[in-house]
Amino acid sequence: MPLNARQIDTAKPKEKEYKLTDGGGLYLLVKPNGAKYWRLKYRFFGKEKKLSIGVYPDISLADARLKREEARKVIALGGDPGEEKKAEKLAKKASVENTFKAIALEWHEYKRPNWSKGYAEDLMEAFENDIFPDIGKRPIAEITPLEVLNSLRKLEKRGVLDKLRKIRQACNQVFRYAIVTGRAETNPASELASALTAPKSTNYPHLLAGELPDFLQALAAYSGSPITRLATRILMLTGVRTIELRQAEWKEFDFGKRVWEVPVERMKMRRPHLVPLSDQVVASLREIQAVTGRYNLVFPGRNDITKPMSEASINQVLKRVGYHGRATGHGFRHTMSTILHEKGYNTAWIELQLAHVDKNTIRGTYNHAQYLEQRREMLQWYANYIDSLANRTVMQGVFDKTA
Repeated sequence: MPLNARQIDTAKPKEKEYKLTDGGGLYLLVKPNGAKYWRLKYRFFGKEKKLSIGVYPDISLADARLKREEARKVIALGGDPGEEKKAEKLAKKASVENTFKAIALEWHEYKRPNWSKGYAEDLMEAFENDIFPDIGKRPIAEITPLEVLNSLRKLEKRGVLDKLRKIRQACNQVFRYAIVTGRAETNPASELASALTAPKSTNYPHLLAGELPDFLQALAAYSGSPITRLATRILMLTGVRTIELRQAEWKEFDFGKRVWEVPVERMKMRRPHLVPLSDQVVASLREIQAVTGRYNLVFPGRNDITKPMSEASINQVLKRVGYHGRATGHGFRHTMSTILHEKGYNTAWIELQLAHVDKNTIRGTYNHAQYLEQRREMLQWYANYIDSLANRTVMQGVFDKTA
């Protein structure tokens, strides 16, 4: 005889568990501690099985009967309701575990050996700051194109279009990785390029020699952090990439030999790079060392000394001294190259200093110490020349350096 709500509510616990049968295989199991559980007994290919439906009163009598009918339909269609419930449970678990952040971290770890250390860290910083706060906790299989687009549009509004392109491409790769590893079926980032502003394919803004005196005076008068001001000066005098400078560690510098060895992990060309140090760069480093010398990083982050200063730090200095859109950290490399070529320095020395290593320019087997003394003399001349511009004096001399 079918159960009613009063029978269920008044059912008292006994020394042993017992059943109250509703019919059609559905029954209520009453435990000695008073807990009441709905169960469904059914047969699948001749084998008796049991399905847990839920706890009373969370699952009412009407709800339990509805679930019984749903299970009957599954059986009628040749399915096993118990196995289907397990599959649903696993799917929900996977949905919770397979968030965008979890998959992105897995993909990043898988790809990291193929990248420079600097690129890997910059990419993760971009994920942490710009993507994870919006969609990091979302199940990756449920994310829509609009969600990804809205997240990326924040970068677009900030005008960081090169960074936007890099992180959009990375998101695309994460979703593709999720598909081939069975955690997603679609890629919501695949068609977003048409809905976002693309960076202009122009050279990085850079200063000409005639613009340097005013810029150098503005930089000297910068009232912000002396560390970022000195970092900007070192970047200008060495020609290294911003990422190579930001992540520099004190152990890479040999002040006795006056050389800085940038490790292979941080180099775009995946080769170690020796940078001769001019008097001016050594002086700037000593000044910084008095502040950050007790840390591993030369330029530690403001809020976390174990991480390098922000990717935007130097460009923020340029913005605050009035050169936003006119100069960039990367643009200093173009300025150096232009001036040194105009003064007649050997192209091979310049290209090696910029770590371009063009096979049409550098002959023979690559050697990271190649032309070290010639480059040392060249960088010392360049540092002296920059100082002369800062002082608004003109350096004289013969500049046919082609040997």
